[in-house]
Amino acid sequence: MSQALSKDMQIKTSVDLKPYNSLAISAVAEYFCSVNDIDQLRNALIFAHNNNLQITPIGGGSNIIIASDLAGLVLHINLLGVEVISSDADAIKIRFAAGENWHSMVTYCLDNGWYGLENLALIPGDIGAAPIQNIGAYGVELCDFVYSVEVIERATGNLKKLSVADCEFGYRTSVFKQAAKDCYIITAVTLTLSKHPKTNTDYPSLRASIDSDHPSPQDIFQAVCHIRRNKLPDPKDIPNVGSFFKNPIVTKEVADRLAQDYPELPIYAYSQSQCKLAAAWLIEHCGFKGCRKGDVGVHSKQALVLVNYQGDGAAVLALAEEIQSKVLQIFAIELHVEPRIYGNLI
Repeated sequence: MSQALSKDMQIKTSVDLKPYNSLAISAVAEYFCSVNDIDQLRNALIFAHNNNLQITPIGGGSNIIIASDLAGLVLHINLLGVEVISSDADAIKIRFAAGENWHSMVTYCLDNGWYGLENLALIPGDIGAAPIQNIGAYGVELCDFVYSVEVIERATGNLKKLSVADCEFGYRTSVFKQAAKDCYIITAVTLTLSKHPKTNTDYPSLRASIDSDHPSPQDIFQAVCHIRRNKLPDPKDIPNVGSFFKNPIVTKEVADRLAQDYPELPIYAYSQSQCKLAAAWLIEHCGFKGCRKGDVGVHSKQALVLVNYQGDGAAVLALAEEIQSKVLQIFAIELHVEPRIYGNLI
């Protein structure tokens, strides 16, 4: 059953969302629509408003957990397009529509001699989701390159352009997860990239995997891809959403206490008064690495990755809660889930 809203768009009912999420959890959307342009997106928002429907936007599905069937309208954001906004001898501003694949975009930029994103290679998902949690890896964060983020207001259908300051980026967070949660749908992201190679090898595991003392951006890209492929399972082979928990940010006093009790615990400077802990080490120390609980488990090569063999959302979240409880019990540290959870547990 479907309801036509425009020439190329339909609102469908009772759609299985399993193909749209990397954890391969089967759940049904009450209404579903894939939008390819702004007019279709506006029409979908009008449909939801007129029918008093909750809206759930999704992209590549690489950072969501669907815990149950979803009431309301699930919007698949399939906006595509790449546009150079400005360019000079030193830098380029390039606009990517929200539905463009992140890793393909990183490869595209590198191939064109636009540098800075190499450390963020092979992160799954679409670019529209990247600003929401300010994706980061191997010493680099998205916010270092964002010029602006274009959004559409859910309530009005109006388009807005947000600056970096407007986005309120932080460690794995942004205004889209905080003050403006559920207010906007991201439609495009404009990045400022350098035309001169500027490599970052500060992250220990990345530095250790590169032979050259003066690596090129291509060297960084290849090394990051190699590391990620070796330790992270491909969601197409083993359903997962990548890092399930954030690395905890703690005060230096807490970090000093833990370093005294657990000298092998990796601890990184985060600010003048805070440190970042390796969540994977905490989880592994609690004995969860490689474990299996029924139809879900923890990956054997990376304790931050929860995998789904044939389980449902409830099973995945039950394992996550067990891990959180054990880490809190042993280290007095709270682990926070990184992906977004949709639906309700019964």
